[in-house]
Amino acid sequence: MPEFDLETIDLVIIGFYIVGILAIGFWVARGTEDSEGYFLAGRGMAWPLVGFSLIVTNFSGTQFLGLAGAGYDTGIAVWNFEWMATLVLLVFAVLILPIYLQSKIQTVPEFLELRYDRRSRWAFSGFTVVSGMLIDSAGAMFAGALVLQLLFPEVPLMVHIVGIALLGGIYVILGGLKAVMITDTIQGVLLFVASGIIFVLVFREFDFDWGAIPELAPEGGFTVAPPPDDDFLPWPGIFTGAIWLGFYVWVTNHVVVQRVLAAKNLDHGRWGALFAGLMQLPLLVLLIFPGILARAVFEDLEDPDLAWPALIFEFIPVGLRGLIVAALIAALMSTLDSVLNGASALVINDFVKVRDKEYSEQQLLRMGRILVGVFMVIAAAWAPVILQFDTLVEYFQSFLGYVTMPVVIVLLSGIFWKRASAAGAFWTLVVVTPLGLAGFFSGEIFGWHDIQFLYGTGIMVVLSVVSLVAISLMTTAPDREAIKEVVFDRGTWAQESEELQGKPVYKNYRWLSLALFILTVVVVVPFI
Repeated sequence: MPEFDLETIDLVIIGFYIVGILAIGFWVARGTEDSEGYFLAGRGMAWPLVGFSLIVTNFSGTQFLGLAGAGYDTGIAVWNFEWMATLVLLVFAVLILPIYLQSKIQTVPEFLELRYDRRSRWAFSGFTVVSGMLIDSAGAMFAGALVLQLLFPEVPLMVHIVGIALLGGIYVILGGLKAVMITDTIQGVLLFVASGIIFVLVFREFDFDWGAIPELAPEGGFTVAPPPDDDFLPWPGIFTGAIWLGFYVWVTNHVVVQRVLAAKNLDHGRWGALFAGLMQLPLLVLLIFPGILARAVFEDLEDPDLAWPALIFEFIPVGLRGLIVAALIAALMSTLDSVLNGASALVINDFVKVRDKEYSEQQLLRMGRILVGVFMVIAAAWAPVILQFDTLVEYFQSFLGYVTMPVVIVLLSGIFWKRASAAGAFWTLVVVTPLGLAGFFSGEIFGWHDIQFLYGTGIMVVLSVVSLVAISLMTTAPDREAIKEVVFDRGTWAQESEELQGKPVYKNYRWLSLALFILTVVVVVPFI
């Protein structure tokens, strides 16, 4: 293991970087006086900001630690979550995003009220708030605390968690979504450049020999199709779990979708989503390969999630090292900021605004900021639970797999199956979701069963489909006229086809989507 020591110049750079990012965020967010400006950046963001914010919100420092750690521990199978996300984002950009934007929603749960009823909106929103605290916020705090503990090992982990929570919480309380999206872009560019530099410097130690990577991978770990009994990611799990997890993250998770809802128009939202999908593919080289190469540099890491920070301190020179560590910590805070802002937006829009009592914009802003503080405390208290899991990725994906499938099935069915009823949606959410939570705790926490979590995800998908279909067919069908604006319609698709005929290829999202699909197939097939 390298010495995790920072020189004075590194500490100075970290200090200036964090102060600078905070200053940029506060400057950008000045003059925010209404809830739409605070929660949706005034719906005026261009596609590069949308794309980078999507990437950094989902990945940031948490995934930078988690993907490299999974590469070190299990090989390249973890990449299935990333390239599958590219395909999900294609579906999102082409078929689902137009429905979201034309409905003028401010939150994803609001869409469920338009499609089903208010009960489903409340159930979905409450679930999203809780999962955001226990998964994204707690994970970001935990990953940030891991990095800080490397630098200051004498300080208890919980103290680091509280420090990350306070820094990130204060920032989002004052800033809002626009500040988060712009600082996300800065940190996203820096982290992607940093990961490229680290890969090149590490790979140089092996004389740029590509044959060294499969040799160093764990046994059977240089394939995206591990055997069906693999503990981490069996190949059938790609279809029973990974693709459905992708739909949760990119289509139903409000914290992520919030970025696209902030786009200035449909084209910018689509281009941003496609750009985010494109950036999933190089993560194999930028993060997972370095994790595999780290197996030769650090043969016995006690915690695989420390592989990427260890490479930073082993190969990055003084000065630049401080800048990268600063960006990593700031990006972890950015994930925390995004989740806290998104959770607060859900409570304000889905529970407060729908009440009969009228609130001023200043009252809504004040309540939103108070909620951020409350959620920050809850997430900090939960973060130490993550110590029970081998890697951050395993924690994230197993929790999501068990508890999010009812949400995914209800939303997708609402868009593509006009017969899905309000009763079917509501009872699927409130009955099947607790079953999934019970499955997670009984298997992943208490060890009462050993079902691989991607197979567990498939079981939850089947239960959700059976519940929704059965109850929908036994209850009153929705009024087709009332839901025509929030379901997929072939006539709208045909009309759009005519409108696209005069657009140049580089602005036509369908050609861009086809090119991205072909690129994904070409890149993935060699690793099967």
